[in-house]
Amino acid sequence: MEIRWLEDFIALARTRHFSRAADEQHVTQPTFSRRIKLLEEEMGVTLINRQTLPLSLTSEGDEFLALCETITEGVRLTRDRMRDISAGHKRRISVAAPQSLLARFLPEWLGSMGFEGRMQPYLRATGWVAADYFKALNRGECDLALCYWPLERCDLELDTSACSYRTVGHERLIPVTATTAQGAPLTTLPASRQAPAPWLAYPKLGLLGAALETHLARMSHNTCLSVKSENLYAASIKELVLLGYGMSWLPERTVRTELENGTLTRAGDSRWDVPLALRLYRHQQHHHAELDALWSELSSLRSPA
Repeated sequence: MEIRWLEDFIALARTRHFSRAADEQHVTQPTFSRRIKLLEEEMGVTLINRQTLPLSLTSEGDEFLALCETITEGVRLTRDRMRDISAGHKRRISVAAPQSLLARFLPEWLGSMGFEGRMQPYLRATGWVAADYFKALNRGECDLALCYWPLERCDLELDTSACSYRTVGHERLIPVTATTAQGAPLTTLPASRQAPAPWLAYPKLGLLGAALETHLARMSHNTCLSVKSENLYAASIKELVLLGYGMSWLPERTVRTELENGTLTRAGDSRWDVPLALRLYRHQQHHHAELDALWSELSSLRSPA
């Protein structure tokens, strides 16, 4: 089985058409069709449903497509790294992080540590959920993953056993709301059953959602929240809060400017704040000189209080 056969299958899955996929792969259609047939013979199953228009993948084909994408991406990344090594370039360390950390925390932290030229954001990660970061570390797609992490004990369905981490900072989710023309909060906590607070929530599958759910469950009084929408991204939730559609919990760094100019204000006191650590993870089995050197430097530093 050759890598180009896997690339053929990805092209066919994308175009759902043998002729178009063959053109993309710069081969004749008979040659292309023969390669797909060889793939099916090698795997011992039918991967393509040829009775539908456009073509569709069988359930086995869907599973095989995920494998193809993982392998070809791994080969591409390795090829790029080897080219850098061959050219004598010092390899930069790729770090995956949610958009709110890329925009706020990471630039400040890199500058304070003197790491600006050694690390680069892995931008494909901005749409990931929590589990995606650890899957990417496992397959070597990125070197490091920077995550929010609950300080309170929280049930997380994440396998981090192959990874180690350093705590590089702290953050807290604070409840915020838009303001009236007079500067008063549109929403205040606690609310009541008769008038629950309109809440722009995070899905529970994300680390922020899990941390917030755990914190609210431990509060002594009824929170009286009414979920108006769910969104994985703090930046998107912030825009809706600014428009007055509801209140939410946002990382404090992301709303400092708005709190200072009065376009946002706190919806509740510090009892409602959710403490978070900022953890930097790496896979224990993946090594290269630049990553190992940086990790050693981090390990010699005292963790932030």
